[in-house]
Amino acid sequence: MESNPVLLESKSSPINLLNEMQQLRLLGHLCDVTVSVEYQGVRAEFPAHKAVLAATSKFFKEVFLNEKSGDGPRSNVFLNEVQVADFASFLEFVYTARVEVEEDRVQRMLEIAEKLKCLDLSETCFQLKKQMLESVLLELQNFSESQNSEEESASHLSVAPAAEAKRDPPDSSMAKPGHGASTEGPAAKSKEK
Repeated sequence: MESNPVLLESKSSPINLLNEMQQLRLLGHLCDVTVSVEYQGVRAEFPAHKAVLAATSKFFKEVFLNEKSGDGPRSNVFLNEVQVADFASFLEFVYTARVEVEEDRVQRMLEIAEKLKCLDLSETCFQLKKQMLESVLLELQNFSESQNSEEESASHLSVAPAAEAKRDPPDSSMAKPGHGASTEGPAAKSKEK
């Protein structure tokens, strides 16, 4: 009698694999490529793993698949016009699936993702930019609404004194009780004359 197949699946394995690959990269173990980046005279070299770069970047995949086998066990890739900090953040993202950057660097990260054809980073940057834009629009909407409510409350305040003025008699010579004048109105005064 045959038994039914069952699925053995690990939820933690992908994260563990990434973490282990990141540790190997940071320690320089099993790295088979060095990526050199240069921007405005600032240059740095980053050891990495071809398999990780090829799996996360179509640019690197094309480069490595088109390499001649005579290049030896370790190869070099040179990237011009890429800032060192941006490539370091790119590497951290492809090895950990996350990276923390300043808000003003998100656009640059999107540009490097597009240059290196890294769809995951590109999509992540795009989604973050969309959230940032929505947040700014929401703040502007809230500011606009608060300005409108302040204007409305100010217009209600200016309308209220005018309404009270309409209730007072137009003849200002009329004395009010308790102000040293008699309770008799102008008609009583004319009778006295």
